[in-house]
Amino acid sequence: MPSSATSPVGSASPQAPLPGNAFDRYFRISERGSSVYREIRGGLATFFAMAYIIVLNPIILGSGVDKYGHHLDHGQLVTATVLTAALTTLLMGVIGNVPIALAAGLGINSVVALQLAPRMSWPDAMGMVVLAGLAIMVLVATGLRERVMAAVPLSLRKAIAIGIGLFIFLIGLVDSGFVSRVPDSEQTTVPLQLGGNGHLLGWPVLVFIVGALLTLALIVRKVPGAILISIVAMTVLALIIDAVAKVPAASWGLTVPKWPGDPFATPDFGLVGKVSLFGGFHQVGIVTGVLFVFTVLLSGFFDAMGTILGVCDEAHLLDPKGDLPGMNRVLFVDGVATALGGATSSSANTCFVESTAGVGEGARTGLSAVVTGLLFVISLFLTPLATMVPAQAATPALVAVGFLILSNSVRDIDWSDFTIAVPAFLTMLMMPFTYSITNGIGIGFLTFCVLRIVTGRWREVPVPLYVVSAVFAFYYLMPALRLT
Repeated sequence: MPSSATSPVGSASPQAPLPGNAFDRYFRISERGSSVYREIRGGLATFFAMAYIIVLNPIILGSGVDKYGHHLDHGQLVTATVLTAALTTLLMGVIGNVPIALAAGLGINSVVALQLAPRMSWPDAMGMVVLAGLAIMVLVATGLRERVMAAVPLSLRKAIAIGIGLFIFLIGLVDSGFVSRVPDSEQTTVPLQLGGNGHLLGWPVLVFIVGALLTLALIVRKVPGAILISIVAMTVLALIIDAVAKVPAASWGLTVPKWPGDPFATPDFGLVGKVSLFGGFHQVGIVTGVLFVFTVLLSGFFDAMGTILGVCDEAHLLDPKGDLPGMNRVLFVDGVATALGGATSSSANTCFVESTAGVGEGARTGLSAVVTGLLFVISLFLTPLATMVPAQAATPALVAVGFLILSNSVRDIDWSDFTIAVPAFLTMLMMPFTYSITNGIGIGFLTFCVLRIVTGRWREVPVPLYVVSAVFAFYYLMPALRLT
């Protein structure tokens, strides 16, 4: 890897005295204006904000059937999901030293379950995920991935951060039930509606509303631990409401706030290592196999890029040029996470935007990721407890953090230059509107290149951006060309 891969993330201020504690120096806690207490708070907040993946990923992968009619075992999927999230998040904390947690990527797991598996066996499909991770690591080792990120103009980077803020805001509203998709059978062109039927009904939605107001009130009052306090308080409130009002389980969504009869669970590692690295190519052919690997790679590549820039910008870890010192270490861990997800059959793991919940609590270093990773380790044996926090208690954090990201970044975009303002506008809006970080980045890049060309400013576009935009154009055209 380039030399930047060995440089620590976050450079010290010349005036900042070096702390005497080796632990503090390693994680740069004092140097980044944080504290152990704030990092622990941040790690807890991030874990609770993303704990839903323990339930959701096994459901998505378990819904798929491979070419031979086989389903993946649910219990084994839970273990694989938690184990991989724990290992990759710990790696990010110790090696990358940024407050970013990782777990099975939503969207990628659907591609694996619904596009790859039906054409081959499960080990074949997971082998292609491993290959995508190895390809990402090669791109990092050669410096190509970092060059792509360095080629992105500062205004577009800010737009990516804002888009992620809007995206997680929408995720919070949808996951809480505050807004929902209008059923396809409804005779309307409106895609989303308030509540489940155009109205706010039910106790779970009330828990979310109270939680959102409590979180915002605590943040406005500058109360330390605002997000974590709200999550804990709303979980307790949800437990009480569910016990007293006998709320139907379906109203809560994936996670029902009930005290489990037995909080302990025995992990089943049966899926770990069940991988056939090149078997998928024998099933679908070389060209289709390469395109499958390319699809997984592209989604993971740019989802992670957007999340890393967005989270680290909110944590004030970027330098004045908008770069993250030591970025290659972070990107390499992300590549390892993709490959490891395939090796454990939990699907590609990637950086989670819910890490902003921890940043909102003041997390600035990899120590918070270590805390989150350790909580996932504990969850291997206490899965029933980890899945006790309902979405309505955790999602108010996403609403609050979405606002904070928007308010911190929108003023830094050059709105006077339409060749950058329009792509920035499209980038930030396409993420929530298409429910995809990758789509927002791709549409923004393509628009930026086109507008600079038609205005005669094509020389101002870095060559890597032209290459990436061409890749995106090919990616969007693949279905029309019947290549997948």
